[in-house]
Amino acid sequence: MPEQLLGDITKFLPEITLTVMFLVAICADLMFRKSPQIVAGITLTGLILSGAFVLNQSGMNESIFGNMIAVDPFAVFFKVIILMSAIFVIVFSLSSVELQTASRRLGEYYSLLGGLALGMMLMAGASNLLMMYLAIELSSVSSYILAGFTKEAPDSSEASLKYVIYGGLSSGLMLYGISIIYGLTGSLDIYEINHVLAQGSVSGSALAIAGILTLVGFGYKISAVPFHFWTPDVYEGSPITITAFLSVASKAGGFAVMIRFFKGVFIDPSATHLPEGMWASLSGFEWYHVVAAISVVTMTLGNLVALWQDNMKRLLAYSSIAHAGYMLMGVVVLSNEGLAAILVYFMVYLFMNLGAFYIVMVIANKTGSEDVEDYKGIGKRAPFLGVALTVFLISLTGLPPTAGFIGKLYLFAALLNSGWIWLAIVGALNSVISLYYYAKVLRNMYLRSEASEKKTEMIDIPRVQVATVLVLLVPVIALGLYFTPLVEMAQASVKMFGSP
Repeated sequence: MPEQLLGDITKFLPEITLTVMFLVAICADLMFRKSPQIVAGITLTGLILSGAFVLNQSGMNESIFGNMIAVDPFAVFFKVIILMSAIFVIVFSLSSVELQTASRRLGEYYSLLGGLALGMMLMAGASNLLMMYLAIELSSVSSYILAGFTKEAPDSSEASLKYVIYGGLSSGLMLYGISIIYGLTGSLDIYEINHVLAQGSVSGSALAIAGILTLVGFGYKISAVPFHFWTPDVYEGSPITITAFLSVASKAGGFAVMIRFFKGVFIDPSATHLPEGMWASLSGFEWYHVVAAISVVTMTLGNLVALWQDNMKRLLAYSSIAHAGYMLMGVVVLSNEGLAAILVYFMVYLFMNLGAFYIVMVIANKTGSEDVEDYKGIGKRAPFLGVALTVFLISLTGLPPTAGFIGKLYLFAALLNSGWIWLAIVGALNSVISLYYYAKVLRNMYLRSEASEKKTEMIDIPRVQVATVLVLLVPVIALGLYFTPLVEMAQASVKMFGSP
């Protein structure tokens, strides 16, 4: 037993590293109150070291701590996305005027970022319903505090309060659903639950209710309709850095835990007649039809409401909701191809969405505004930022030759290969709608000019910020032209995933 525990601990090193980093960062903040850069450096070092341990887990496919946490390529892929997002956000934060202007404890901010990343890392590997719930709660508590960090802003406290209320409601409903599943099956281990459900002795109606209630918790984390109401206000009221982190890493953790739950609990182990890479759902709860409906409503509402947004953060918030709808399409496919498409999409989404938010932050640093109308003439005043934002928005639309096109291409290919033609058509139509509100930003940058002389001055961008934009911009273009390694990595990550 001690040998097994020691072996499990060695496979838990990424999370242990973040835990130690979190505690050290808190202590450092107490000792170096006037030097938050020290805490930022400690957090950044912890994230990089944790990333090294995660990469060392490539190829593992094991469960640790009594099947509480899975260490497999699927979890590794999402952990990489979460850690990369956290590292980028810390770099963003160091140059954020929004965070530097008021006198506040930035050391707490950086340590909480590490705690938030830890919760999302646990979500990526959780294979027990209790661990799933605890991981979601850990990330949520950190998110609530960080969302209201700029409390002197008029909409910051409102954002944090709404986040807490919606988060508490969704967590309660999820916990109720988990309790029903435990009552029906007598287990919290997703694979043991699967074995019980496969025997066909569980009430289908009770299982459907429990599944839908549990889906509420996942839907809240990924901003899926109708669990999205917190997203626009929280994204607008939070610091831009936290908005960017929630839009990518929070979704990554939410999708990871949701996919593991549905595939671990509802896969039919007796469906051996299917082609390799395909899997069938247990009868009694056709959950993928529910997810398909949520996908359609999510992408449609996200895109339609984004058409009327004048604030860049709210526009990108509704865009983020729509992208959650696109990625949900890969969940309903019931195949490894669909899951691999989600992983490919997430990796390109990381670069293009963080890039868009970072440029919004840089422009807000210079102009003091996030309003779309204040982007008039930005293409002339800051040519590099204008071109970079154009590429990011084109990629978010899904047009070639950007990486966003590759992400949507593999999603639509998985849908068509599995017979979900109507869902692919809905997704394509929504992509056309999204082009309109992205084009509205481009029109202001290049086709409309500001009459005020003060607003026609050239915007000078520090070299560090230019380099940061390039680090995000190059992969968006490169992965649009050469994407084979990313696709192969995504396919390898789902090949051995989810075997009960």
